[in-house]
Amino acid sequence: MTTIKFVVKVNRSGSRLPAYVLSMGSGPIQTTSNRKQALVMGKFAAEEAVDSFKNSRSIAELVTVRVTD
Repeated sequence: MTTIKFVVKVNRSGSRLPAYVLSMGSGPIQTTSNRKQALVMGKFAAEEAVDSFKNSRSIAELVTVRVTD
């Protein structure tokens, strides 16, 4: 069975490489440039991560990923 999960891609204004959300918690969100290490999450959590980048210079977007269970 395949399900659709999401990865949050972050484009920073001064950087050419995109970053992906690595971890979320009570502290600041950590990012990585390696997509394979990115945090795969459900839609609600991914939208929360995108909302947290609204007031920064970064542009965040959702990328869909198919996951087999």
